Amino acid sequence: MVDAERLKKNWSLVAAHGDQVPLYFYSTLFLTHPETRDLFPMNMAAQRDKLVAALGAVVSNVDTIEQVVPVLQDLGRDHRKFGALRGHYPAVGEALVATLEHFSGPHWTPAIASDWAAAYGIVAATMADAADEAAHYAPAWWDAEVVAHERRDLETAVITIAPGRRFDYLPGQSFSLCTELRPRAWRQYTPANAPRADGTVELHVRAVDGGEVSTAMVSLLRPGDPLRLGPAVGRGLVLGGNPPRVALIAGGTGVAPMKALIEQIATAPRPTSLYWGARNPAGLYYLDELRALAAAYEWLEFVPCADEDLFGGGVRIGSPVELAVAHGRCAGAEVFVCGPPGMVESSRKHLLDAGVRAEAIHFEPSAE
Repeated sequence: MVDAERLKKNWSLVAAHGDQVPLYFYSTLFLTHPETRDLFPMNMAAQRDKLVAALGAVVSNVDTIEQVVPVLQDLGRDHRKFGALRGHYPAVGEALVATLEHFSGPHWTPAIASDWAAAYGIVAATMADAADEAAHYAPAWWDAEVVAHERRDLETAVITIAPGRRFDYLPGQSFSLCTELRPRAWRQYTPANAPRADGTVELHVRAVDGGEVSTAMVSLLRPGDPLRLGPAVGRGLVLGGNPPRVALIAGGTGVAPMKALIEQIATAPRPTSLYWGARNPAGLYYLDELRALAAAYEWLEFVPCADEDLFGGGVRIGSPVELAVAHGRCAGAEVFVCGPPGMVESSRKHLLDAGVRAEAIHFEPSAE
């Protein structure tokens, strides 16, 4: 039996050491089990961040672990693309416990060690079981090819890819992607379309500072280039049930899953509002397509907005969430939010302050 409060206190103590924690963990793992090095990208900076985020998510939900089981199952299925096997999990567990003991110092006790062993045992078993099950019906990864690449501005490209075999996903889900231009570095992207008869997938990619994969995809990727895809994951932006009204709030390339949701809603229309924002109108790289979509669907309202509009771009001034709330589009609606992490968090707070029920606010946590 795991003592949830004891585990959370210990994690707070360890996490206070910041970047030293993942550095120590991976150094220990690779020294004691060098065969695991090839499972990880050559540049480990982003991976180190993921470790701390994942541990924090597990610990914060350790007393209601059943709520994160679907996330752990997604992780287990997704990790097959790295070549991760059930036999690798004990090595990771050993390095993790050694790391936690090191940073706990004199506060480390046999009881805390037992708590961590039990918690990690649940995580490892859940992930490994899901991976074993997935091996019976899905490949570890999908090979795909770039069929179109359209540069919209210096930072953004709309890319169409064609998986070589059937690739299943739900609108709002995402998948990881790897390019030979940046070997073993995987990044998460969300399709901008519901599944199509021809199997092609549209991606909206923005190059971010220090983003090796995104920069390569925007600047260097060309039609005919190969890609590798991981399985679809995530539940936060999936539209379920039959809500009477939907409000979509997006920033930047966060509009991609919103377009996929609109295509899904078109099969069973209901009043839907899309508020999409950027710093200025030049950042609204998909404006013409979305205006055409709104013109084609009488049930769809599209409101482009920006922080400023110095040259009369014909957009509303203000943030997407502020305008959507001010216009009454979120009351009684299921609200979906996607964009940069800071924008998602501030939008959630604004919606809650406006009286929107927490369970009616849908988003994909940034620490997956």
